[in-house]
Amino acid sequence: MGIDLGATHGTVGLTDLRGNVVAQQQHVLDIASGPDEILGLALDSASQLMAECGTDPVSLLGVGVGVPGPVEHSSGRPIRPPIMPGWDGFDIPAFVRRRFDVPVLVDNDVNLLALGERATAWPDVDDLLFIKVSTGIGAGIISGGILQRGARGSAGDIGHVQVPHGRGENDLEATASGPAIAQELSEATGESVDPANVVDRIRVGDPSAIAAAREAGRAIGEVAAICVSMLNPSTVVVGGRLGVHVQEIIAGVREVVYRRSIPLATQHLSIVPAQGGVDAGVRGAALMVIEDRLAPSAIDALVSEAASV
Repeated sequence: MGIDLGATHGTVGLTDLRGNVVAQQQHVLDIASGPDEILGLALDSASQLMAECGTDPVSLLGVGVGVPGPVEHSSGRPIRPPIMPGWDGFDIPAFVRRRFDVPVLVDNDVNLLALGERATAWPDVDDLLFIKVSTGIGAGIISGGILQRGARGSAGDIGHVQVPHGRGENDLEATASGPAIAQELSEATGESVDPANVVDRIRVGDPSAIAAAREAGRAIGEVAAICVSMLNPSTVVVGGRLGVHVQEIIAGVREVVYRRSIPLATQHLSIVPAQGGVDAGVRGAALMVIEDRLAPSAIDALVSEAASV
């Protein structure tokens, strides 16, 4: 079972052991409503999916959960997540196991999107950087075919990196996320612009919105260029609602990365929009569980347990 929670939307999906999604439900939500309400909604959805598919809970291998904030992967607890009030230190695995008594793994949603996107569209790419541009901004790093979480799980948190050559002291998230673009448009036009309407304003050709999106893309490119020179990925995938639906974001990223990163790093570099769709986060969450539960050490433990019975 994969549970992909974002700031305003969530997807719950049941998969097979290859990570293929066999059933799913999507929900509009507010992550700031707190863990009890949001996880309760997700688990109710999971139970309904299993009932509809005729899946016996005993056959469930595990549950993977993605949340839009920093996560200590070893414990599954969010650590001071900026847009998730009430979630700090919350024991997500323990809460889920009250409903499903199986292993539960939790990670940042961008890491799981990176896993899902690679499995869906780039299975032969071993070095991939996934950048999500939405309510927040973050990155998932796959290097040598392995998801890189860092020492505690905060690898890829580019949203809080100060933008080189940027305006003032703002970090990337405060400069180029959906709410940041909406705020810039509100200040420029004198009207209150809802972040949810930013994409629509760009699509209808609003000059101010298009200019703000291109500038946001350039800001993301400033940080991405550093990542490209340091990590040397062969593919940079830009996802999230803004990353997928706003070509000006991609154009701005390409413009700066190809100009600022070293030639050897950009010679064969592809910078592309995400292709995994709404399934990517759920599939990544499931793959995280599958890789953990079917690892050689886990299989050895199961065999030893069975032999001792």
